[in-house]
Amino acid sequence: MNERVEVQPAADAPSPPPAMTPATAPATTVMATTRAPASRRRWWLGALILLLVAIGAGAAWYSLRPAPPPRYVTQPVTRGTVARTVTATGTVNPILTIIVGSYVSGVIQTLSCDFNTQVKTGQICAKIDPRPYQAVVEEATANLALANAQLAKDKANLAYTDLNNQRNQQLLKQDSVSKDAADQAKNAYDQAQAQVGVDTASIQQFQATLEAAKLNLGYTDIIAPVDGIVVSRNVTQGQTVASSLQTPTLFLIATELKTMQVDTNVSESDVGGVKAGNKATFTVDAYPKRVFNGSVTQVRVNPQTVQNVVTYDAVVSATNDDLALFPGMTAATNIIVDQRLDALRVPDQALRYVPGGLPRAGTSEVAGASQTGRVWALRDGKAVPIDVTTGLDDDSFTEIVKGDLSASDAVIVSEERGSSGAQSGTPLPRF
Repeated sequence: MNERVEVQPAADAPSPPPAMTPATAPATTVMATTRAPASRRRWWLGALILLLVAIGAGAAWYSLRPAPPPRYVTQPVTRGTVARTVTATGTVNPILTIIVGSYVSGVIQTLSCDFNTQVKTGQICAKIDPRPYQAVVEEATANLALANAQLAKDKANLAYTDLNNQRNQQLLKQDSVSKDAADQAKNAYDQAQAQVGVDTASIQQFQATLEAAKLNLGYTDIIAPVDGIVVSRNVTQGQTVASSLQTPTLFLIATELKTMQVDTNVSESDVGGVKAGNKATFTVDAYPKRVFNGSVTQVRVNPQTVQNVVTYDAVVSATNDDLALFPGMTAATNIIVDQRLDALRVPDQALRYVPGGLPRAGTSEVAGASQTGRVWALRDGKAVPIDVTTGLDDDSFTEIVKGDLSASDAVIVSEERGSSGAQSGTPLPRF
């Protein structure tokens, strides 16, 4: 018979530690490692809340604070000239340029004029070889002498036939000569008289031929037709010129360079305002800082069309006492078509300025037409609106015809708020 014996441990014996099971060991490890990240998350959450509170407080303070007053940019009301101009380009030319050519052909024998030569009327500038034309003159002279000799001979014959005719007419009355003999004498006299007429006509013909030959001989001297200066020379000594088809140009002589003209090309949209007598100013590339003054002397009605652009020639005359202007220079011209002297004027920006949110006063788009407008004057540190009547506008200043303005006022052209420099009429954004 088998018996089960149970051994009881002693009361004071230490208890063995409980055995670690796989289920209890990992749980204790996880709890130990997750305590620190949870604490950090709570810290970051609190910091974020404090940051949002600070941002909200700053935004509330910024939105509730009063807007800074604007700083006005002003310009003074002045008195001066307001002028509307038409801009055009042109070419500087002498008032009169003479083309000196050759009527006859030949070889240039001598040349006595060159560029910039001052010439007088009748001065010989070149000479064509005259020998062929001298020979023609001598031949015509000989033919004229021969015709004169023939005329003298025929006049002597006329005198004889006249006497013979008269004698035969007397004898015919006495029946001493036949009728046929008297008729022959009369016929000889008539022929002699007609021959004298032929000789006279031949003399006139040879005289005309001689004059033409002398004229061609004179054309071998190329002379200056006017007083002036040679601006162009197109031939050299020994060169052959031929004038059979067209007259060759040998020299260009400007009559006077102390008075020049600018041939400007004014567009068809602007030519209606350009009139003879309008003042004009122009500059040339050679003297960019010098302004030349002139006036419109003629507006030519001949249109010039280039690539479907129609322009008209407005001639501007100007003095050139120091001979600074050369023919052919390109001139940038401003023609004054309307002008007000000593006019009360304000800058154009003053008429365009309005404080933010206010409607803009209308102004005229037609230059020179009176129209109401509004400017803002700075008086005692405050912007004061002033209704005005405007006149001529030159794209920089506008004439004030009527309004409570004086030359001591300052008008507002723009404003600045804070440090951002916002433009006039544009309020700064707020949160």
